[in-house]
Amino acid sequence: MRIEAYTECRKLDVREDNQVESVFEIIAEPNRRAILSLLISSQQSVGEIEQQLRMSQPTVSKHLRVLRDAGFVESTVDAQRRLYRLKPEPLQELDDWIAPFRRFWSAHVDSLERHLDRMSDPIDQSAPQKRKTIKPRGHNRKQTKGETK
Repeated sequence: MRIEAYTECRKLDVREDNQVESVFEIIAEPNRRAILSLLISSQQSVGEIEQQLRMSQPTVSKHLRVLRDAGFVESTVDAQRRLYRLKPEPLQELDDWIAPFRRFWSAHVDSLERHLDRMSDPIDQSAPQKRKTIKPRGHNRKQTKGETK
């Protein structure tokens, strides 16, 4: 595993109250992840984020400030509103850090897929397959007097 990739990720540590908050803590917060997901497709104003996520303006602004300070988003002024957009560099650093784990997961998923494929293949194709017969409804019911089928 590359230790320097972790070190690079740690350079992004910030917090508005001057305490250290790691990149992982920043993106672990569900509202921040939701904001990042919105910004994938296009830049958004605070008001647009408020409406789509049904959060208050102060909450959206607080999370955007943390994301901006950490380098995940940047803002530009357009007339009377501030537009936020995603900055891919910090996410690329996270992706670089996660890459060795992805290879680990991929190898295990591939192994599971091969195992499931082997399980789904019949062991002996020449052996007769048992078939369950489905009886019509009421087949076992006794006929009462005067009742006809």
